Amino acid sequence: MPHTLFLSPHLDDVAFSCGGALFALLAQGGDATVATVFTASVAEPTGFALRCQTDKGLAPSVDYMRLRRAEDEAFAEALRAALPPGAGRLRLRHGPFEEAPHRGYESPEALFAGVRPSDDVGPSVRTWLASLLGETDAPLLFAPQALGGHVDHVHVARAARALLQDAGEAPPGAWYRDLPYALREPEATPCRWVPERAEERAVPLSEAAREAKQRGAAAYSSQLGFQFGGEKSMRETLARFAREEGARLGAGGPAEAVRCDRTAERARREAPLMQSLTQG
Repeated sequence: MPHTLFLSPHLDDVAFSCGGALFALLAQGGDATVATVFTASVAEPTGFALRCQTDKGLAPSVDYMRLRRAEDEAFAEALRAALPPGAGRLRLRHGPFEEAPHRGYESPEALFAGVRPSDDVGPSVRTWLASLLGETDAPLLFAPQALGGHVDHVHVARAARALLQDAGEAPPGAWYRDLPYALREPEATPCRWVPERAEERAVPLSEAAREAKQRGAAAYSSQLGFQFGGEKSMRETLARFAREEGARLGAGGPAEAVRCDRTAERARREAPLMQSLTQG
């Protein structure tokens, strides 16, 4: 069956942003791998990096990223439990890279002020993702638009663009809108690594896909208060945003939005799995 590779900068980005599309592909029988790039544990964090966990009520002694990787596993289990018989397989891959607060970004503002020249993680990220692409032989790649400009998201978007350009037989790209940044900055535009001619498409979400997305997102309990104000608010926010996206794109119901490059459009026309995924 077709295999789709979803690129997630952090442990929760795919779940919040395109968890419905992920569920839909799996439900149709396609396999998927969610590859999260920045997941490495750091012993005895300090400064802003430490505050990123203590401001969520976690003690300094907690291995924050180990906790978050466990939440990611719980997310996958929630999606698997909701899938119908005959569904595809979901795999997770956790990258060996440290999040931006451990790479010299020492404030919330710094995270969105552009990639620093000294932040040289990009080539290693690209190499790691290229190896995953080789393992999966994926016919479709989901990547973030890096709305809002978080440096980790920009690194992943840049690596994805390079992967899509390098190989003559590279898979098509579908670029998802990053949540919660699309909520905070509704007019935010994709970063420069998203192809300019990529056309926006709606991914219609069934009731089962919407519920699975919300249940999966709830697994990231350490993030819900900070990002949404709690689980109830998260569910309401994701439901409302899906309705708004569907209305904006004329999908006839709740939807997620992706930008598809021209090769993705060809794949969408030619592959039954892609035909049923998007509207446009």
